[in-house]
Amino acid sequence: MRKNSKESIVEAAVYLFNTKGFSGTSIRDIAAKAGVNPANIAYYFQNKKGLLEYCFTAYFENYLKELEKGYALLDEGAEVSLKKIVVNLLKYQSQNIQLTRFILRELTLDSQMVREVMSTYHVKERYYFKKVLERGMRTKEFRNHSVPYIILQLKSLLNTPFLNIHYVNEVLHILPHESYFVEKYSREIFQWIDSALRAPRSFDNRRILSV
Repeated sequence: MRKNSKESIVEAAVYLFNTKGFSGTSIRDIAAKAGVNPANIAYYFQNKKGLLEYCFTAYFENYLKELEKGYALLDEGAEVSLKKIVVNLLKYQSQNIQLTRFILRELTLDSQMVREVMSTYHVKERYYFKKVLERGMRTKEFRNHSVPYIILQLKSLLNTPFLNIHYVNEVLHILPHESYFVEKYSREIFQWIDSALRAPRSFDNRRILSV
């Protein structure tokens, strides 16, 4: 299916932001890569900053939707919910790897946009993780731990493959864009959940990965 000009602009921008950096990419660069007139970018996004804001918003709105799908399973158990969140988020990031890499890199910078993201989307994300972890500790599915510390560890596990692709490949011999990445890396995070969080009992991870 032929992409519309808006989709082409976003795709071109993300590619160029990744390869040349946001500051090193001009509107004309994006227009040339997308095969559109620079006026199209002004029409859809006003300017480069507007395009950046669109990328952030689109990424996190869809990211939170995937998180919420896993959170919706909380009544089936905290472990079911947490592991489904892991699978959903890894799948989303893997399917949108260029955008994911760019957004995660931008989040390491101290900018007004990053502070705004921290005060909106990250607050929502922490809320869902906190509710799942606290439910698991309350129901004795999980051992008692520092919830903020567990969230930091989990976020690191979820983000590292997309920030340090080559290092992860050296360690785990897998790349995030490969078809079996989500299943293989999910199992690695499941092992961490089982060892660091889960109270001793049996659990079948296959039912999470097969959903």
